[in-house]
Amino acid sequence: MAFVVSATWTAQPGQEGVVLDAIEKLGPLSREEPGNRVYQAFQDPAEPLVFRLFEIYDDQAAADAHWASDHFKEFALDQAIPVLATRERAFYETIG
Repeated sequence: MAFVVSATWTAQPGQEGVVLDAIEKLGPLSREEPGNRVYQAFQDPAEPLVFRLFEIYDDQAAADAHWASDHFKEFALDQAIPVLATRERAFYETIG
């Protein structure tokens, strides 16, 4: 079973550019990580403050490695998350 992360980041008004920049830098680096199967972010043009991230890892250890990576710390923890109004995460395991 793979480990799945579904996250919703809502930027503070006026900070969506900061969040978008962070995600654009974080995505390619995250997709290169060992154990990462999918890392895809989405933004609805009708809701420009809301970003959705969908991630699939081989297992929980691979996700933990992602969260411990230098690029996650730089672009998520230091750049994007401080300017979020809300941050929601849900965790799943694949079936079948």
